Amino acid sequence: SSGINAEYGDEEKKKGSYYHTYSTLKMFIKRLASPVSRLARSFSTSTSTSRWAHVPKGPEDPILGITVAFNKDKDPRKMNLGVGAYRDDNNKPFVLECVKTAEKTLFNNNVDHEYAPIAGVADFNKAAIYLALGPPNQPIFEQKRVTTVQALSGTGALRLVGSFLGRFLPGSKVYLPNPTWGNHIPIFKDSGCQIAEYRYYDDKTCGLDFEGMAADLKAAPEGSVILLHACAHNPTGVDPTFEQWKKISDVIKSRNHFVVFDLAYQGFASGNPEKDAQAVRHFVEQGHNVAICQSFAKNFGLYGERIGALSFVAKDQAEAEIIESQLKILARPMYSNPPIYGARVVSTILQNPELTALWRTEVKGMADRIISMRKSLVGYLESFNSKRNWSHITSQIGMFSYTGLTAEQCDKLINEHHVYLVRNGRISIAGITSKNVEYLAKSIHEVTK
Repeated sequence: SSGINAEYGDEEKKKGSYYHTYSTLKMFIKRLASPVSRLARSFSTSTSTSRWAHVPKGPEDPILGITVAFNKDKDPRKMNLGVGAYRDDNNKPFVLECVKTAEKTLFNNNVDHEYAPIAGVADFNKAAIYLALGPPNQPIFEQKRVTTVQALSGTGALRLVGSFLGRFLPGSKVYLPNPTWGNHIPIFKDSGCQIAEYRYYDDKTCGLDFEGMAADLKAAPEGSVILLHACAHNPTGVDPTFEQWKKISDVIKSRNHFVVFDLAYQGFASGNPEKDAQAVRHFVEQGHNVAICQSFAKNFGLYGERIGALSFVAKDQAEAEIIESQLKILARPMYSNPPIYGARVVSTILQNPELTALWRTEVKGMADRIISMRKSLVGYLESFNSKRNWSHITSQIGMFSYTGLTAEQCDKLINEHHVYLVRNGRISIAGITSKNVEYLAKSIHEVTK
């Protein structure tokens, strides 16, 4: 106080000086605020319209694009052979009776909706791996060498194993069959893995290029990662014979490769879950420590529930525990916990002998309908005196068939016959019914004369 009074002399001078300083500062702030405000508004407008200007529009998913075009088509004869989802003979989605019964059981049990552990529903994990590898009275289970975590269907299982490989086998290449499911490539690339391919499909025979496949697996650097479709190869429908699987196992073991099995169609391919898993089981019996990605979309009809599993066969219990700990670390920031409802449905079915028997009957029914549509399609093509050999359609297996149609022929089917399919000639046999198979055969015959 004394210093201030000394400077200004008296109280009035002090007040006047303070007021003058305050007024000057207030005017300065007001003048400064106006251009700053305008600049802020300009910057805000600029960033809101241009921040993502460098981001290119992504290409439309080819399968979804087919569905969009199909939905716009008003022709009553139209067929959608692009979507990979089962349809009954009335071309309607099919809900399994065993699933309905399991859902009623869950409802009556008044189950909660709490979070699942990061690794998923324990009962489901056990049921899933026993379905893939067989009953629990086997050394690999007794020695606790297998670890299973629930995943977001087959896609999520693949992404999880891809992230694991990208983190713990950096620099290793993941070899995919040519061709393969379109999502395999971005899944592993986005996981930080390098991608390579091995020969698989023979365009000339519409069958397996076994010699080329074996040669490429031998030539791959030792210790590479090999992805194998366990059954019902997507998109070709071409599978190795069991004798060929044995030789593939020998080649891979000789090169110390690590195998990731994509097991998306167990039971749905042949109608026999054991037969569809025989390649996976043979590899494990031969000492391969593999990873297995399972999906329960097709074989249980639980497409929208996103139910899957990822399993590793490890060298011992300690290694299995280490792998599981790292898978949980990877899963936590991805999705935190997997969904419980579909997992409970599957485990309820597979833990109940009567429901399991019903599921086996129903999954065989789905497989048998697809097999019958293959035979019917070829039969009608032959009845129209087609000069082409269509036997590959019946020798292929599962939901899809690589027809051998060219891109131009596919375009004609779409534009002239209202039959929607992927331009590589892949069709979903599940979209064929006893009511439209003749029309499809006639359309294919017309564009292939």
